[in-house]
Amino acid sequence: MASIIKLQPEILTQDGFANFGDVIHVDETVQPIMINEGTTERFHKLATVELNGKDQFDGQGNAQAIMSIFRAQPRTLPMNITMMERHPLGSQAFLPSNDTPYLVLVCDGLDAPDPTSLRLFVAKNQGVNYHANTWHHPLLALDDINVFWVIDRGGNGNNLEEHDFLNDCEIIIDADSVNEIIKEMA
Repeated sequence: MASIIKLQPEILTQDGFANFGDVIHVDETVQPIMINEGTTERFHKLATVELNGKDQFDGQGNAQAIMSIFRAQPRTLPMNITMMERHPLGSQAFLPSNDTPYLVLVCDGLDAPDPTSLRLFVAKNQGVNYHANTWHHPLLALDDINVFWVIDRGGNGNNLEEHDFLNDCEIIIDADSVNEIIKEMA
C-alpha cells in the first residue's frame, strides 16, 4: 500500500526557505539606496546568481547568467505530485510579474528528493532563488496564467535533473489548505 503525504502549505518567509534559497522581496526591513539623481530606489543584492561548473565541461568558462520569461499555466487543486527537479550547475530565480499567489514546493535530498522533507510555501509579491542542487517542483501557478522573469544558468553542461517518485508514495496538495493560507495572507 502506498504511503500518503498530504502537504501542508506555509507562508513563504526567508527563515523558512533559507535552506533552499533566497526569498526575493522588498518590505519595510529592506533599506533602498537612492540612485539616478534621487529618482530611483535600488534594493541592492536581494539574491546571488550561482554559476557552478564554469570550467568543468569545456575549459572555456562559458557559463553565463541568462534571463527568460516563463508563462505558467494554472494548476488544478487538489493535485498529485509525481516528480521534482533540480539544477546542479547554478541557481534559478523566479520573479512573478504580478501579485497573484503561486506555490513553491521544495525538499531535501542528495541523490534523489526525500519526500518526507517536502515543504510547500505560498508566495505572493515575492520571488524565489533556488540554490544550485535544490530539489523543487516546476512552476505551480494558481487560478490564472502567471508570467515569471527567470534568471538562471546558460552554457555547456546538463543543468537539469528530474526525478519521478515511485508509485509507493502519493503526495497531495490540497485545495482547502492552500486557500486557507491565501486568506491568511490577505
